[in-house]
Amino acid sequence: MPAKRIFVLNGHPAETSLSRTIAETYAEAAQAAGHEVRITHLRDLSFDPDNGVAGYDAQKPLEADLIALRTDVDWAEHFMMSTPMWWGGLPAKLKGLFDRTFQPGWAFDTRKTTAIGMPLPLLTGRSARAFVTSDTPTLYFGLLYRKALMRQIKGQIFEFVGMKPARVTNFAPASHPKDGAVERWLKEVAQLGAEGR
Repeated sequence: MPAKRIFVLNGHPAETSLSRTIAETYAEAAQAAGHEVRITHLRDLSFDPDNGVAGYDAQKPLEADLIALRTDVDWAEHFMMSTPMWWGGLPAKLKGLFDRTFQPGWAFDTRKTTAIGMPLPLLTGRSARAFVTSDTPTLYFGLLYRKALMRQIKGQIFEFVGMKPARVTNFAPASHPKDGAVERWLKEVAQLGAEGR
């Protein structure tokens, strides 16, 4: 398998977390397999997560950390993100990162559309994967909530901006995992990191 340029984003706002362990495990396995890896921890980024404007006409200037993040995404051939699910969605700071950084003119173009009328994606040529930790049992998450967050990440973030294939893996329950579960999850993460997918 050819080496890839991989950008890893730990989307948990705390200093230590299972999401951080997942991100670091993936990055280490990818590097050991010969991939080029850059890793960023959401906690280390300094920016205002509130877009603060209506529409896209008057975009708030990006802070240095968000400009650096864009540079890493531009560089990458594969984008990997780890995040917890909180209240059925992304942590507020991570959602703010996407609100502020994945703007038209860089991530998509609202002036041009695809054959089905969607804004033209501008981050094509990259694949993506997310690892989501949650406490909602996987079966319940699927039957009751229709995997809403997984569909949002895959379809309304990754694929919307052109990252394909895009995959999302859910690990649950994460706060009180069954014996051996975390070890199995990290083994899967390491394997996917080594494969660059």
